[in-house]
Amino acid sequence: MSSLVKQSIVSDLRWWKVIGKLRPDLTGIRAGTYQIKEGYNLEDILVEINTGKEYQFKVTFVEGSTFKEWLDNINKAELLIPLQKTEAEIIEALNISHEKLEGLLFPETYYYSAQMSAFEIIKKAYLHQTSVLEKLWADREKDLPYKTPYEALIMASIIEKESGLSDDRDKISSVFVNRLRIGMRLQTDPTVIYGMGERYNGRIRDKDLREKTAYNTYTIDGLPPTPIAMPSEAALYATLHPAKTKYLYFVSKGDGTSYFSKNLKEHNRAVDKYIRGK
Repeated sequence: MSSLVKQSIVSDLRWWKVIGKLRPDLTGIRAGTYQIKEGYNLEDILVEINTGKEYQFKVTFVEGSTFKEWLDNINKAELLIPLQKTEAEIIEALNISHEKLEGLLFPETYYYSAQMSAFEIIKKAYLHQTSVLEKLWADREKDLPYKTPYEALIMASIIEKESGLSDDRDKISSVFVNRLRIGMRLQTDPTVIYGMGERYNGRIRDKDLREKTAYNTYTIDGLPPTPIAMPSEAALYATLHPAKTKYLYFVSKGDGTSYFSKNLKEHNRAVDKYIRGK
């Protein structure tokens, strides 16, 4: 109660004695962080505090964001206790069998009370993503070229980064499935960018496409070793329910949609039109 006086929310502690006699039901104050709205009188304030319903802060992680971006958001989050563990220590604490957290956390808005640990949000996001992936994996299409749910997670992260509109996701998924089935490299720019790390400055040059990194799908066969971002449930669904097509190529049309092609000749014409402006 004294803190309310210090903040000039309550002017005089003598009111407390009066309230204790008249409204003893309002004296069970619970410690916490509460939102006192403009215009509240003393009774309104005490009712709010007696509920024990603390003010909920929020931190948002967008679809397709990376673990590095999650850390930036966490460090900026108001009254959230920063992570005290390294990525390796988090993985050990959560008993995860993979070497990176990339892709394993569900992107959405998380609410928290003041002084909650950021680790609790990471844990909640991991359990949510695990639950979504398990459910979708159990209901996947037959004969997909993915041996494990983790491989599907890797592909979903690529589809998330490649898709502007959700309507295109299942067709983009079909392109990658078709390529994997015939042993054709995925050749997707987001994996190149992820492999470049801090060196990426907004441009991909020809030498970047030729550089052999663990993630460059222009130079490696099959999937990269880990996801490259945190995929949404929609991207996971598209991964496990690809459209039935014969497409092997796609190019962005610049409006969030893609143009799909069945052969290289048609694809090159699309590149000339939508990328080179010919």
